[in-house]
Amino acid sequence: MKNINAMLNCTKLVTLNHIVHNGGLYKRPFNEAFEETPMLVAVLTYVGYGVLTLFGYLRDFMRQWKIEKCQNATEREEQKDFVPLYQDFENFYNRNLYMRIRDSWNRPICSVPGAKVDMMERVSHDYNWTFTYTGRVIKDIINMGSYNYLGFAQKAGTCQEAAAKVLSQYGAGVCSTRQEMGNLDKHEELEKLVARFLGVESAMAYGMGFATNSMNIPALVGKGCLILSDELNHASLVLGARLSGATIRIFKHNNMQSLEKLLKDAIVHGQPRTRRPWKKILILVEGIYSMEGSIVRLPEVIALKKKYKSYLYLDEAHSIGALGPSGRGVVEYFGLSPEDVDVMMGTFTKSFGAAGGYIGGKKELIDYLRTYSHSAVYATSLSPPVVEQIITSMKCIMGEDGTNVGKARVQQLAENTRYFRRRLKEMGFIIYGNEDSPVVPLMLYMPAKIGAFGREMLKRNIGVVVVGFPATPIIESRARFCLSAAHTKEMLDTALKEINEVGDLLQLKYSRHRLVPLLDRPFDETTYEETED
Repeated sequence: MKNINAMLNCTKLVTLNHIVHNGGLYKRPFNEAFEETPMLVAVLTYVGYGVLTLFGYLRDFMRQWKIEKCQNATEREEQKDFVPLYQDFENFYNRNLYMRIRDSWNRPICSVPGAKVDMMERVSHDYNWTFTYTGRVIKDIINMGSYNYLGFAQKAGTCQEAAAKVLSQYGAGVCSTRQEMGNLDKHEELEKLVARFLGVESAMAYGMGFATNSMNIPALVGKGCLILSDELNHASLVLGARLSGATIRIFKHNNMQSLEKLLKDAIVHGQPRTRRPWKKILILVEGIYSMEGSIVRLPEVIALKKKYKSYLYLDEAHSIGALGPSGRGVVEYFGLSPEDVDVMMGTFTKSFGAAGGYIGGKKELIDYLRTYSHSAVYATSLSPPVVEQIITSMKCIMGEDGTNVGKARVQQLAENTRYFRRRLKEMGFIIYGNEDSPVVPLMLYMPAKIGAFGREMLKRNIGVVVVGFPATPIIESRARFCLSAAHTKEMLDTALKEINEVGDLLQLKYSRHRLVPLLDRPFDETTYEETED
């Protein structure tokens, strides 16, 4: 009965549950919901994958008997008894399912990835095994896929001019690590600016966002430590956790009941076998989850972190610049203090139109990472023009360039996000995530519709990203739109018109307006450990 009431009173309950039932932790409405997959759609999706799998085995049989030409990578005959080089099911999936829709990915663009892009046309004459470029360029495709949240991916303007000036002065590369001959005055300026932007004591910049997670987590925790990780965390967080050697336990996505149960068990039972207390307990979460479009329930996570004396690692790759009144991320979005987050991580690859990542926090933390982080010790320093792009765009967001352009971009992104999400819901699509998240997943479900949606949108000069298994659960394939402050209302209306048309063509309007708030999704206490102490 509780779930039925939740579905019937979605919008009202989402807000009330997060404000009233959580002890007043939320200072603003937190509207986040996931509509239940219609039963018929789920069944047909499984049937679709079943049919594809059967045909896949049939085609493998034909390839084995040389009836059909085998074009995929295979083991050499003389190495059949060796340990397999290719994982059997993954290889089967790639050649029989992924290959059918491979043309929807890796499309080469030949312009700045701004609000519009130019794309090189390509065709395949062997069912997507190989591609041939026609020499034609498809112009002015509305870009609904790039993480260009604040529109700083541009070929003209103050950022480009500043980067070009630094390029002429410093060159393109540094050819050394920060600890040797690669520490420039620009790097020092950037780190001081990042610390000021985040409101923390100190910060450190890295040349790669993925490595910021995967190389720093092992420096923070190790054997005898416990990592509590959200089940939908990014691959960089997962890799970093695995490399650390710490015990890993997974909690249900954004489910505070699941997280608290794991924290209680960790405190009560301690380490396996020895029952000694854990050396550290580190909670790993993201600001915005890039596949779900959901925002972390940070006030509750911080409350649990304080209650159980654990540490919090917050990945703001998608939320920094995209959330908060002044673009300072999910911490500002909820009106919280940066001091409540032990490790603040983010990237420069999205809202700042550049590359690299950062870690912010206490001075002691940053000083420690400068010495013990593999990414800091062994990696080449950030390219000077990239550093200048970050500095210029960040100062613009902070208003230190003497204009209100940065603030206007943050506000424009928020307006575009709410408008786009509201219109899609009105059309009858199932849309996942938070109403303030610029990442907008539109559910496709069936495997045949993944490629069809991407192709039909490209025919209409709209560039979109489509996602399927194994990046998502097998019945939850989707198209993922990323909103930008550079999108004008005319662009969004054009995109919405075409999405509506393709939605009717492919019959994608599954919504029955039975939105299930995340707080009321069924609670499953099942967890697993990836590394035993």
